[in-house]
Amino acid sequence: MRLARVGLHLLYGAATVAAVYPFVTYARRRRLKQRWSQQLLEILNIRLERHGVAPAPASLLVANHVSWLDIYVINAACPSAFVSKDDVRSWPLIGWLAARTETLFLQRGSRRHAHAMSEAVGAVLNGGGNVAVFPEGTTTDGLAVRHFHAALLQPAIDAGRPVQPMALRYLTPKGEYCGAPAYVGDTSLLQCLKAILAQRGIVAALHIMPPMDAATRTRRALADAAHGLIAAHVQEAYPLAETSSVEGYIYEPTPAKAGI
Repeated sequence: MRLARVGLHLLYGAATVAAVYPFVTYARRRRLKQRWSQQLLEILNIRLERHGVAPAPASLLVANHVSWLDIYVINAACPSAFVSKDDVRSWPLIGWLAARTETLFLQRGSRRHAHAMSEAVGAVLNGGGNVAVFPEGTTTDGLAVRHFHAALLQPAIDAGRPVQPMALRYLTPKGEYCGAPAYVGDTSLLQCLKAILAQRGIVAALHIMPPMDAATRTRRALADAAHGLIAAHVQEAYPLAETSSVEGYIYEPTPAKAGI
């Protein structure tokens, strides 16, 4: 029944984008996207817990990447444009929705397109909107934070806008680690969705940290600083996890998927 509700909610979103978006303001579209994302989390029995500071307007939001669900968790807290791999554009319905709700598709390996993407992200930031990126470039099981690709942070420097780190964790209602949302290895989108629905409840904990000034640092320095803050938060949450990336523990990464 809940899986059917998810399907109907996707169709409702598509109808809203097709029939309403062309006739409302940018601010109204963002509110509609936020409400739709909040409703999706409700259908999936996911409770959003937002901690830390409020997102600064026109910021580049930098988060660790666990699941396709990350996009909707962030949108439920602070509606944003997203940089995503180009493959998502071809996903049935989801790709169509993504293309019409401020998703900027990145063609990997193309320097020319990377430059155009940087300009597109800068345009959103200069227009007052937030843009969210996942600098790991891949998903993980949520117990570790991989190396950040610094190039994704260059638009914040070019636009003179702040970088705001965000640590994302999925927990059981008792506050323990929950691996159901992890979109890794050979797990399909449908399998991941079924694993989420099989849970009695999930808490999506989003910790938003103070913005960092991009004008005084290189993109590598920004990436390292954001990575350090996010990884430290994950380390604090899972200090004894055997798969932790914390120094002193063995890290055996789960096979990852390309970032979405």
